[in-house]
Amino acid sequence: MAPQHGPRRARIAFSDSAAKQLENITSEAEIHALDRALVVVSVDPEVGEPLPGDAAGPQLREYADEVERVRLLYWVTVLKTVVVVAYLEV
Repeated sequence: MAPQHGPRRARIAFSDSAAKQLENITSEAEIHALDRALVVVSVDPEVGEPLPGDAAGPQLREYADEVERVRLLYWVTVLKTVVVVAYLEV
């Protein structure tokens, strides 16, 4: 019998501004907290709450983990294979 695999994760990509924010994180605890939040979003891209906006652009979503104190603003590609993080807060 073939081994069962879990659900396929979406790939995480960062906008230029989120990549700059990421460069400024130096605390190992903050990096760990952010990593956990990114795993949650990659496993279930619909986990975040949709933010109000117009239909002209991608649907922006917000994921906030109050325990880890992490907040992500992101959108998901049409095929739900890539999550693009636009803003992060740790």
